Amino acid sequence: MNRTRAWEILKAHGYKKTDKRELILSMFEETDKYLTARDLLEVLKKDYPGMSYDTIYRNLATFVELGILEETEFNGERNFRMHCEIDHHHHHFICMECGNVKEVSLCPIEKLEAMLPGYTIESHKFEIYGKCPQCNG
Repeated sequence: MNRTRAWEILKAHGYKKTDKRELILSMFEETDKYLTARDLLEVLKKDYPGMSYDTIYRNLATFVELGILEETEFNGERNFRMHCEIDHHHHHFICMECGNVKEVSLCPIEKLEAMLPGYTIESHKFEIYGKCPQCNG
């Protein structure tokens, strides 16, 4: 997802373009890494000293709801990144040290479905956490 597409989605749902939203989206567009509300607040406080976590979380929740951002949780904290525009089903390896994200095309759901006869799987999420080659070195 890029910022232009994100604004198309926001406008289609009646959201106005604001400087704060633009800055948040630009931060996500500039990285493939997951960002936290704390990461955003550190940058936004420079231009908006009165910025609060509530304002950031409201925007993040809107972006997740509209499919602009993906959300995950690790180390007890919610993390966000731009929604992947890859059109095939995939999962991610997330480096816990530097935050780099690598696409993983393999999906274990087929094997799990065989282990759950009679069950209907409606959704799933599979993420791998560890250290990337650069952080391992």
